[in-house]
Amino acid sequence: MFDIWKKFTAPSSPEETPGTASTAGVAALFAGCADFTQRAVRVGRTRLTAQVCWLDGLVSSPEAAEDVLRPLSRLDARGTVWQVLNAIQAGGVYCPSVRRHRDDAALAQDLAQGCVAVIFDEAGTGLSFEARATAGRSVSAPSVEKTILGAKDAFVETLRVNTCLVRRHLRDPALKLWQTTVGRRSRTAVSVFYLAGAAREDLVNQVKARLEALDIDGVTALGDLEQYLADRPRGVFPQALHTERPDRFARSLLQGRVGILADGLPVGILLPGTLPEMLHVPEDRARHALVASGLVLLRWVSLFLSLALPALFVAVAMFHPEMIPYRLLQSIIRSKQEVPFGTAAEILGMLAAFELLQEAGIRLPDPVGQTVSIIGALIVGQSAVEARVISPIAVIVVALAGIAGYTQPSQELGAAIRLWRFLLALCSLALGLYGMMAGLMLLLWRLCDMESLGVAYMYPACDGERGSLLRVLFRPPLRLEKKPRRKGGRNP
Repeated sequence: MFDIWKKFTAPSSPEETPGTASTAGVAALFAGCADFTQRAVRVGRTRLTAQVCWLDGLVSSPEAAEDVLRPLSRLDARGTVWQVLNAIQAGGVYCPSVRRHRDDAALAQDLAQGCVAVIFDEAGTGLSFEARATAGRSVSAPSVEKTILGAKDAFVETLRVNTCLVRRHLRDPALKLWQTTVGRRSRTAVSVFYLAGAAREDLVNQVKARLEALDIDGVTALGDLEQYLADRPRGVFPQALHTERPDRFARSLLQGRVGILADGLPVGILLPGTLPEMLHVPEDRARHALVASGLVLLRWVSLFLSLALPALFVAVAMFHPEMIPYRLLQSIIRSKQEVPFGTAAEILGMLAAFELLQEAGIRLPDPVGQTVSIIGALIVGQSAVEARVISPIAVIVVALAGIAGYTQPSQELGAAIRLWRFLLALCSLALGLYGMMAGLMLLLWRLCDMESLGVAYMYPACDGERGSLLRVLFRPPLRLEKKPRRKGGRNP
């Protein structure tokens, strides 16, 4: 008789095996959390009582009430607790996403992601329904990457909004999205985008493998991902492209790159990153080829001026004054007659003051930052020149180098250039033009030796094809850019 009763009461499937989930266990995991909310709800016409839990603020209260609580209280189902669970999971609750869990940790993880948990203590099982709150920053125009002829939308802190923005630009089923969770405590959702047929399969697999191998506490900044994905994390120059514009993100995917978006970060990462690509902007494709080529060439010239102008002035003024035209040399000598500091001290001091001024303008609120910039650039600079503390030529050289650095589209590249600007100035101080040229050769060797996920950092300048250098310095007409991809090449 006991065997017959055991046969009829035994679970009919592995899913109906009692689990270890309980309301008390989930509440214990969220002990001390004031936003943890719990209430008991009677399920329809049955005598079963379910415990509904959620985190206030992460869940939309109207959506939880209409899509979870109301259908749960009006459920027309009878039978055992397993039959009621199956009825709820089969559509008794109006939510597009539902998951069944049999342990407290899985339910707590879904609660932290903005779900509503319905727990049946009798079965040791719970169901989680997605009801995330939609509160967040709306899509607005880009604030860092200014756009004139491009799209006016920018990434926000919500991952699903960002994925929607990307798919609006690429409405192709070949656009693949692979998602994982990074961070032991933050549990940040990270999505990898690539275009099947355009991106190399080994590149995609390498990015996925590096993301899965990440073992960090949390993802709160781009560096938490980028520095673990880079081939040379100690390198100063950025090895990934950053963008807040979905149109540029989509364009890079069309070129065969792999994109990464993380929940909570309004900036996308594009791999592999190359130096020539960092000097291009999306508006180059919207302009005439000659106009765009002139702007690209201007950025390369500005890159060299920002990098080498202070070092060149130090080398020429201290070691090779015969290279300066006579009238200019007379003007420099007159301006430095009453200045107590040498040329190297002036340039290095002005470079340091320029960095301090820039950092102060960034960290302070906008009205105060503008005031500090005006005071530092006009009042303090003019007063220092009139007081014969620094020479006017030093102010002009440092100002020109700073203005040339601001033409770089990539902020990370500009930061690397500013650091190498100091190093080249020190090389010029030590050995004059020989030291400057040695520093430039060392920098060029470093750039040519770098790789980003198997792609040369100076690509396509070093791919060995005819006209590759011209493609770096100029932008050819768009109809001439289409060409078959090289088989087995190392291009992105």
